[in-house]
Amino acid sequence: MSAVPYWRLSGFYFFYFAFVGAISPFWGLYLQSLSFNAFQIGILMSLLQVMRIFAPNVWGHVADRTGRRTQIVQLAAVGSVVAFCGVFFGTSFWWMFAVMAALSFFWSASLPLVEAMTLSHLGERTDAYGRIRLWGSIGFIVMVVGLGYAFDHVPIGWLPWAVLAVMLGIAAFARVIPEAEILAHPGDRHSIWDVVKRPEVAALLVACLLMAATHGPYYTFYSIYLVDHGYEKSTVGWLWALGVLCEIGIFLVIPRIFARVTPRRLILASFALAVLRFLLIAWGVESAWLVWGAQTLHAFTFGTYHAAAVALIHRHFRGRHQARGQALYTSLSYGVGGTLGGLVSGVTWEGLGANWTFTLAAASAALAWAVYARWGHTKAVPAGPKL
Repeated sequence: MSAVPYWRLSGFYFFYFAFVGAISPFWGLYLQSLSFNAFQIGILMSLLQVMRIFAPNVWGHVADRTGRRTQIVQLAAVGSVVAFCGVFFGTSFWWMFAVMAALSFFWSASLPLVEAMTLSHLGERTDAYGRIRLWGSIGFIVMVVGLGYAFDHVPIGWLPWAVLAVMLGIAAFARVIPEAEILAHPGDRHSIWDVVKRPEVAALLVACLLMAATHGPYYTFYSIYLVDHGYEKSTVGWLWALGVLCEIGIFLVIPRIFARVTPRRLILASFALAVLRFLLIAWGVESAWLVWGAQTLHAFTFGTYHAAAVALIHRHFRGRHQARGQALYTSLSYGVGGTLGGLVSGVTWEGLGANWTFTLAAASAALAWAVYARWGHTKAVPAGPKL
């Protein structure tokens, strides 16, 4: 890994996912403290996904055309900080709506480009991706556990200051990530839509969309769900941390897993285990053992899922399509899927209740499995580095 800027990339992942570790478990609780109802919280939380529908594609298109991915990441990081500062100047619903929409427009630009640059820096060594990406998981754990304990003793109103500190860390590391060479590929002569129209690629993107929708109620209401059932905020923090610790374990061993199991089989197994996980969350919340056990499945419903999905996207989108391929994956899965999951859960949470909301999430994962099992058989693709 001597030629790879390991610590600069790892530092960016650390702070980027520390931000997620502050927002995903606790931002819903912060919004609840501002007296927003479940539907309003669902809308505001979904804005972090809405801009992913189109913003990454805009940024990815510019990046692939100009080759200046690093400069776009730097611009996005600074724009995110400026936008987020708006939370300190108002707390009305529409003000928060505008702030979170602006924040998401810039924030959603960074990760697909950094993912593409990381894989470009790794070249033939794409199996080493997990050893860089795991620092994002470590950042998530540091933030979620630290804030979990903090909010047992200080008001949740301190959360925006913690988020701002992390965002400044993102901006700092964005300044030092070096550009990676974009190598020509035989597939460059095809348009990106020629790639998307292949059945196995379209099936992958649809399945990823459904998997993101599956996690909509988890990222929006899971902490509220646990607190409402008597779990302390420090325990909530440790439950989130346990999932990510299991995720780190997967990232450490994923090169050996890839040597024995294809990404396609891994992603199908991840969909199947997501069905089990969300049924346990739906109906086992009164049992601490089932709740903790369900969290260990995060190793598969995110860890192996994400590693397999990124590997498959990287296999299908090569050369000049690399950044837009990762952006398309982000926008369709976390953008469209995450938005639908968040908005639908905001409606069903009050209409059907928490149990059936998480049951519908399990059904979405089952549909993802069915789609990819039926149409996701990978066809021959242009030659490239083996994953």
